[in-house]
Amino acid sequence: MEWFEALFFLLGMILFFMALGVPVALAFLAANMIGAVVFMGGRGTLDVQAARGIGQLANNAIPTITSFNLMPVPMFLLMGEIFFFTGLANRMFSAVDRLMGKLPARLSFVTVAGGTAFATLSGSSMGSTALLGSLMVPDMQRRGYKKHMAIGPILGTGGLAMLIPPSALAVLLGTLADLDIGALLIAGVLPGLLLAVFYCILILGMALADPDAAPAYEVENTDWSEKARLLFLDVVPMVSIVIGVILVIMFGVATPSESAAFGCLGVIVLAALYRCLTWDGIVKSVTGALKVTTMALLIIFGSATFSALLAFSGASSGLINWATGFDLSPTTMLILMFCILLVLGMFMDQLSMMLLTVPIFFPLAQSLGFDLIWFAVIILLALEISFTTPPFGLLLFVMKGVSPPNTTMRDIYVAALPFMGCAVLLAVLLIFFPWIALWLPSLGQ
Repeated sequence: MEWFEALFFLLGMILFFMALGVPVALAFLAANMIGAVVFMGGRGTLDVQAARGIGQLANNAIPTITSFNLMPVPMFLLMGEIFFFTGLANRMFSAVDRLMGKLPARLSFVTVAGGTAFATLSGSSMGSTALLGSLMVPDMQRRGYKKHMAIGPILGTGGLAMLIPPSALAVLLGTLADLDIGALLIAGVLPGLLLAVFYCILILGMALADPDAAPAYEVENTDWSEKARLLFLDVVPMVSIVIGVILVIMFGVATPSESAAFGCLGVIVLAALYRCLTWDGIVKSVTGALKVTTMALLIIFGSATFSALLAFSGASSGLINWATGFDLSPTTMLILMFCILLVLGMFMDQLSMMLLTVPIFFPLAQSLGFDLIWFAVIILLALEISFTTPPFGLLLFVMKGVSPPNTTMRDIYVAALPFMGCAVLLAVLLIFFPWIALWLPSLGQ
């Protein structure tokens, strides 16, 4: 079988099962089992081929899902779930709201500031978007904010969870691509913060261009002593956990797995100190983290064999040789890969996209001479943008689910586009100035 035939055979089976409505993880497993029989079964009767192929499938996949590199995933997820279900998230948002004072488009800025902080603690774009949408959109529309000023910042900051650590998706990407997890997590800090600044500049520009889009309203005066109390009581403790997690990874004090465990413990201690740690909250937090972790492990199990099948069948090497045979510059190839992810984001979720593209894109990137940590940050940024790519970006439907009934999908599409533009601008800057992603990781070396 030629390499392109093997590639279309494997991808076609996966898309076929997904079209039948089979869950993503199970679609990959089913396609991989068939592929293992075809490519790894060797000669013999069908039952002998199946036994050999599936045995090789297990040998390839089990070491991947038992990797110690995956330990940060459940810890980061549990950290965000406890932060949400104990009410610490609401305390922080209320504090940020009062600290903003009478700033124009105040609630939009509150969304970016509070959303950035929550994204770092939750590590979940969907969780961050759901929380911000349910908390902020009704209040903003009640105060006369136009829909794009209410919805746009939430869609933008929801995607920051992919870049700013602790990012569970970054850990999964680093595991699939066999990268240094600590370096990848640290590499997302500066681009994530820069993107949040771009969002603030965009909001200020929209507010100045159309003052009626975010009308001013009377707010309760807060003196400096009260602001200091709110800052040091309800904001600094939460943010210090994230800063601590980042610093111990960056300077090699602890591994990503150890720092994730310490971060989780820090949130539990904070919840206990604020007397909001309840048994019900613990059960909901553990259940939520367990569900997502189980799904992630199933998907990684499928991805490990998918990568092996691509290599064993010759599809990976054939595709790389074909792609590098064109007279295209490495930058052009990078832009093509970026655009492919944006198109896939219209129809697929991020984990499915990672499964399909990581085994192909990262060997290709390595052959082109890219720094793989820098390349992974750009891939995460593309995945973030694809979260809000019309018509089927996942965050668009999360936002529709938590928005007031009079919100249409068109309203959400229009609100998302300017913030997608900010993310594209950041991608351009990363291409021309790679140090934006690589500077912080270099400090820990």
